[in-house]
Amino acid sequence: MTLILTNDDGIDAPGIRALQKAMEGKGMIVAPQTPLSSCGHQVTTAKALHLQRRSDSEYGVGGTPTDCVRLATQQICSDVQWVLSGINAGGNLGVDVYISGTVAAVREAAMYGIPGIAISHLIKRPLVIDWEVATQRTAMVLTDLFTRPIPPGSFWNVNLPHLEPGAKEPEIVLCEPSTQPLPVSYRVEGDLYYYQGEYSQRDRAPGTDVDVCFSGNIAVTQLRL
Repeated sequence: MTLILTNDDGIDAPGIRALQKAMEGKGMIVAPQTPLSSCGHQVTTAKALHLQRRSDSEYGVGGTPTDCVRLATQQICSDVQWVLSGINAGGNLGVDVYISGTVAAVREAAMYGIPGIAISHLIKRPLVIDWEVATQRTAMVLTDLFTRPIPPGSFWNVNLPHLEPGAKEPEIVLCEPSTQPLPVSYRVEGDLYYYQGEYSQRDRAPGTDVDVCFSGNIAVTQLRL
């Protein structure tokens, strides 16, 4: 099947290489030339998009993740069957999906009737992401999700937990997305306001994706346009 791999951390980020490895090298990479985390569903229409062809199966785009999906589906490939986005360095849980460029990529695909899966990895400091482990867990989740039917206009959002080395392997849990807001606070210095909300302190209603992932399991939600 024709696969497009993209992200919002940039084409040189370790996460997209881990995703490619999880797919055993399958898929065409069409990803932003530079990191664009938290860009949401931003698109480029008022200026030209630069397309850097690195190889027959790898393109860097001078634009957003949504731009990448548009170019991939409308200009580069004629028959895209899946769009995979990630592996994002950081969670995209609950209401994060409105902010996330990682999730926006697969949402854009869903607009064209193309199924997609966004994969993100929670960061629990001071731990550092082990991309080999992330690759293995992503491969396991993808194997599962590729077999599940998904209605038109829908897409999957996956969040991997950040576990201590040697911890019990996480389970895949299908759940509902949290609708609780992110913690918002600012440090004020004169007329400057610095955001300092703590992601780990967000509300976690029982059974929601935030609660599932924070509890050490792989949270999978099915989202609709």
